[in-house]
Amino acid sequence: MLKELVIRHLAIIEEVHIQFSGGFHVLTGETGAGKSILIDALGLIAGGRASVDFVRHGKEKAEIEAVFELAESHPVRPLLEEWGFASDELDVLIIRREITSGGKSTCRVNGRVVTLALLKQIGSKLLDISGQHEHQSLLSAEEHLSLLDQFGGAEIIHLRSQYQSLYREFKEIDQELNRLKIDQQELAHRIDLLEFQREEIEGAGLVPGEDEELEQERNRLAHMEKLMQHTAKAYQALFGERGALELLQESLSHAEEMAEVDHSLKPAWDNMQSAYYQLEEAAREISRYGDGLEFDPERLYEVEERLHLIKQLKRKYGESIDEILAYGEKIKQELSSLNHREETEAELTARRNELQEELLALAKELTAKRKKAATLLETRVEKELADLNMGSTVFHVAFYRERAVQLLPHGQDLIEFQIAPNPGEPLKPLAKIASGGELSRIMLALKTIFASSDQSHTLIFDEIDTGVSGRAAQAIAEKMAALGRKHQVLSVTHLPQVACMADHHFCIAKEALDNETRTKVERLDLNRRIRELARMLGGAQVTHTTTEHAQEMIRLAEEVKQAMAEEKQMSRGQCL
Repeated sequence: MLKELVIRHLAIIEEVHIQFSGGFHVLTGETGAGKSILIDALGLIAGGRASVDFVRHGKEKAEIEAVFELAESHPVRPLLEEWGFASDELDVLIIRREITSGGKSTCRVNGRVVTLALLKQIGSKLLDISGQHEHQSLLSAEEHLSLLDQFGGAEIIHLRSQYQSLYREFKEIDQELNRLKIDQQELAHRIDLLEFQREEIEGAGLVPGEDEELEQERNRLAHMEKLMQHTAKAYQALFGERGALELLQESLSHAEEMAEVDHSLKPAWDNMQSAYYQLEEAAREISRYGDGLEFDPERLYEVEERLHLIKQLKRKYGESIDEILAYGEKIKQELSSLNHREETEAELTARRNELQEELLALAKELTAKRKKAATLLETRVEKELADLNMGSTVFHVAFYRERAVQLLPHGQDLIEFQIAPNPGEPLKPLAKIASGGELSRIMLALKTIFASSDQSHTLIFDEIDTGVSGRAAQAIAEKMAALGRKHQVLSVTHLPQVACMADHHFCIAKEALDNETRTKVERLDLNRRIRELARMLGGAQVTHTTTEHAQEMIRLAEEVKQAMAEEKQMSRGQCL
């Protein structure tokens, strides 16, 4: 459950701090006040793509922080534990996004920096955001199969995952077979090129890490005169006449005499003696190093040539010796395949045929399970639509195929959601028949169905009730309130029918201070809720009549919610 949201310097928001509870929340306010910016902020928390346009003008960065409380059974916990989070630190989850004016974005979970990809995985299990853009995806037949599979549950998802794994191998073999079917002249040219590259790489006799050692050796050889001079001077300073060792030996003698008189100086004498032995060993090491120094122009030339060869190979085959060697192995494999292409082609063809049979069997099983899930989905959607004042609507999941044996990335099925809103009308695709208001209700029906099997998400609706009014608006309001009994629900709305059903009402408003426009968010008490509803009913003019109407709407809404609570209690009693 989302408990807190803190936003700083995001678009027109200077700073807001909102605390949430369980149940149904609504956010209302004038157009342009910043309601959608709050949804954008939650989208960023869920792993949405950041942009410098989000950063408030004149500020260095935008910050969004969200606090979630997680039940022990929350599905995001295994994912976080897999990524190294301790289970005892996951009762409270703090997600933080920072976007700088320079375009850098940082994601943190409980203080730990995470990738955007991981944040998306986490966010998908915490927040379910629905808005006008999803209406457009609902019109796309490509999205319908994913929705049906989601509804079908773990059995279909697992079967589809098996299919996709085999399908990827199937397509890779297809590509390899196509590559093998090149003409003889092109094949000969390809083999010649690969043989040249293989010989060039093998002939170089490269050893991993060799270039780094050669660079060090070249550096020594190129500065040999300097090394010899400094080695001699360093040794002379230690072991020469009146050098460090001689002076330290003299100091040791005096310290020993002092320590015999005053035993407290014994530790100092011990340290000096230890330092003497260490310096003596260092002097010997320098001497040995100096004995090994020899200016060798021929060796320097050899090293330079070797490094030049490695550089040329890097330019052709990889940025490091490891990459060059890996490319060499890849060449050997391809040469082996090309030189034995008939055997390879026969093996690949056999494996392809084997995979095709497996895929066809899995696709057939997927189709059967999808059709079973589709029948159930049709019944569930029509029931939900009936609750949303679309009782005569027929909802249908249509299956079709371009070719009977065609294998697609997700099986053999192409599906499309179809509806007939009125009795006697033929079924037609959603894109051709559904109005904005109808799409809003279909979207809400689907979200209600999917939410019934998922207790983890916070459901967020961004003006999905646009284009709805009258009894349909009331039906949507009651459906959202009912959802709020099982889930945490947030809705940005312009409809007073929806706003009056809220358990928690927030008002978003713009204010101008010091020549700057800012957004503020306030939780409304009963009196202010009445004034806000009166504004939504009457526009600019809040009259006595609109105020009374607002009071009546809240009173009736409370009665409806009380009836819902009693019905839920009775349902629990019957189950017990």
